[in-house]
Amino acid sequence: MTDNEHEIEQPDERVPKRVIGTPAPGTSMLGTAEQAAAAAGGDVPGVTLQDEKKARKAEKIVALCFTITFLAAVAFIISYVVFQVGSPEATGTSNLALGGTLTVAILAMAIGIVVWVRMIMPKYALVQERHPMVSDDDDRRYVSETFLQGAGESGFVKRKLLRRTLLLAAAPLGLVPLVLLRDLDNSKMPGAKFNKLLRHTVWGEKTKDGKPLRLVVEGTGQPIRAADFNSPGGILSVVPEGYEHDLNALAKATLILIKFRPEELKDGVNKNWTIDGIVAYSKICTHVGCPAALYEQTTHHILCPCHQSTFDAADGAKVIFGPAARPLPQLPISVDEQGYLIAQGDFHVPVGPSYWERGDAEAEARMKGGQA
Repeated sequence: MTDNEHEIEQPDERVPKRVIGTPAPGTSMLGTAEQAAAAAGGDVPGVTLQDEKKARKAEKIVALCFTITFLAAVAFIISYVVFQVGSPEATGTSNLALGGTLTVAILAMAIGIVVWVRMIMPKYALVQERHPMVSDDDDRRYVSETFLQGAGESGFVKRKLLRRTLLLAAAPLGLVPLVLLRDLDNSKMPGAKFNKLLRHTVWGEKTKDGKPLRLVVEGTGQPIRAADFNSPGGILSVVPEGYEHDLNALAKATLILIKFRPEELKDGVNKNWTIDGIVAYSKICTHVGCPAALYEQTTHHILCPCHQSTFDAADGAKVIFGPAARPLPQLPISVDEQGYLIAQGDFHVPVGPSYWERGDAEAEARMKGGQA
């Protein structure tokens, strides 16, 4: 065995390192030998190389667009952390910040890619050979005979009544999408003076003898004395007296009562609307209107099972997690002369999904603008 056989091959340090995204050494960026020659200054039929000066200018534009995309994406992440939701105004600010930064990021990326393709990459004039796509006469004859046979067997040609009524039935179906798209127009929302159904519930009404409505247990209809509901951490689902079977009223007026110790109530709770630590919240989630009735006694959290929106019952039912945009409305309650819980009045804000409130505000603004 010779000494040369014991030698270990050493890497040639003169070979340049390969850059990520480039072809292997010895190959061309353009692929074929003809295109490599064109890159060196030759001409290739059907291939037009971009002017180098314009390509360098375009390169700077593309780099600027990609830098803007990076900055906008960072701004999107920062906006997601900084602009928290909790009220319609805060939600609007958050949506504006997130939507604006995301739009700028995607638009800048798209512009950069378009400029890259159109002003830097070479242009190709490709000719595609096309062959006759017509089937032979035997196949065409067979298809024609099969179609005519099927049409005859279906009765579409022979039975005029079927044909005419089918066309009659299909005609209005083309208008269905137009009717559905019409509902997307916010200008069709009811005006401020017409949307009492959205803004108000039956809690603002009185009984026949002019007294406030009592709170009764859902399912049994039993009125509730504040003195009897004395277990901290307890929760009850209640409805307005006299409307126990009115599903339209219950869709907005159902409540949850929660009993707290005085020291557990935080600043978010309007204490003037409570009785002996009893707080009444709307049971309708402010996300899409599901019943938010799951309660965790140790953390005082109300959970909506549909989309996991979580509210802090001890702090005015503020949103602490999930897609809901605002707290559960609190109902002002009191007691009558017999000690039963009653409603002092209606909710001071709309109940249920936030888009009700936004739609009402937009309609009211339009009405004021029209009156002006």
